[in-house]
Amino acid sequence: MADELTPETPEEEQPKKKIKQRKNGLYPGVSEELAASMRTGWADTELRGLEPIAQAAHTAARRSALSRRFPGERLVVPAGRLKTRSNDTEYPFRASTEYAYLTGDQTENGVLVLEPSGETGHHATVYLLPRSDRENGEFWLSGSGELWVGRRHSLTEAEQLLGIPARDVRKLPEELAEAEGPVRAVRGHDSVIETALTDKVTKERDEELRVYLSEARAVKDAFEIGELQKAVDSTVRGFEDVVKVLDKAEATSERYIEGTFFLRARVEGNDVGYGSICAAGPHACTLHWVRNDGDVRSGDLLLLDAGVETHSLYTADVTRTLPISGTYTDIQRKIYDAVYASQEAGIAAVKPGAKFRDFHDASQHVLAEKLVEWGLLEGPVERVLELGLQRRWTLHGTGHMLGMDVHDCAAARTEAYVDGTLEPGMCLTVEPGLYFQADDLTVPEEYRGIGVRIEDDILVTEDGNRNLSAGLPRTSDEVEAWMARLKG
Repeated sequence: MADELTPETPEEEQPKKKIKQRKNGLYPGVSEELAASMRTGWADTELRGLEPIAQAAHTAARRSALSRRFPGERLVVPAGRLKTRSNDTEYPFRASTEYAYLTGDQTENGVLVLEPSGETGHHATVYLLPRSDRENGEFWLSGSGELWVGRRHSLTEAEQLLGIPARDVRKLPEELAEAEGPVRAVRGHDSVIETALTDKVTKERDEELRVYLSEARAVKDAFEIGELQKAVDSTVRGFEDVVKVLDKAEATSERYIEGTFFLRARVEGNDVGYGSICAAGPHACTLHWVRNDGDVRSGDLLLLDAGVETHSLYTADVTRTLPISGTYTDIQRKIYDAVYASQEAGIAAVKPGAKFRDFHDASQHVLAEKLVEWGLLEGPVERVLELGLQRRWTLHGTGHMLGMDVHDCAAARTEAYVDGTLEPGMCLTVEPGLYFQADDLTVPEEYRGIGVRIEDDILVTEDGNRNLSAGLPRTSDEVEAWMARLKG
């Protein structure tokens, strides 16, 4: 990584100030001759005649709905800022879901502001960092200058792409501090914006905005459904990649599986939508095993829970539990088939007009039946479910909303989410599991250390549902045949 010539002060906070030299930099300063040279001799790189991004019409409709919900109020939705990983290196930036949902933009420091206009409408403006200033040298001296981190769109280019008027975000904090009238903001992403609004917002009012934006994402439009399918299709190919290199994973560790899937996510999408769970052997019993540093052994199971995130930030969330050798043992198949039967019951319960809880209840009923049948719990099944006794081995809920966040719509009201009703356009996961911990003395030894989860991404349709991840096999026989084909 190159050693920056300067900059401890972020570019957006010093638009016209002299660029500060970096402590321990190898150059003592910039000569007048060099500064003059760097100011001139650059070609015009402005992009003209740009077409709007694919989701521009959809983001406009979302802003209109938001405007109708909060008439007469100023609404502020930040993208967020870079977060330090260590010293002067940052984590890769990921725009806040609310900002990306309403604009389609993904650049750091961006802020969407809806100013009240007339009795019920709003005028939207997106505030962004403009192109780097070549007059004062920030484009090559500042750590956030374009020669360090890459070219960004000019404000004019951004307007063409997003379909929203764009202004310089460096002026926004002062403007907000002087603004009058009711204001709501999405919190937790931009401390500079929040400071400017300190005396103008309340937690209660801001929470209402966050809840609205969470619930608004529950029903997906055509663009979103297409992006989710794209994410799932790439994820299917990522799972195929993993099966093809299981021998290399056995020679190394779970990290080989993680890296293999990550390659697919980065080549075909933006990133993974969440930390990949590459859990081999007893690690499969840890629900969110993301250390991925364990051994991969023939004879064990691999629980792979992973999803590709598209360039527009929609993510898949799929799980398969695979026999590393290519063939399930008898006890592995017994547990796997029980989870499959549970998932089948859950998927069948996903349809318009059904309660969100219905698919969970249907799946749990099947698992409770199996646990009673195997003698691990004393029936009747209704007693087991009433007391929640099956949860010792099922542990988690059977699914969640899916979209730009892997656990989408998380801020929605309970009555609108888990106590709500399914509608066409909703997308959710159905993911039952059974987990027998390695140290669980209440089950026969042969069960211990086996964890199985099967997860698919299900779209609610007008007449039922569609399994977006049907490209991956689910029955134990189909999984074995699929793995045999891929391994050649």
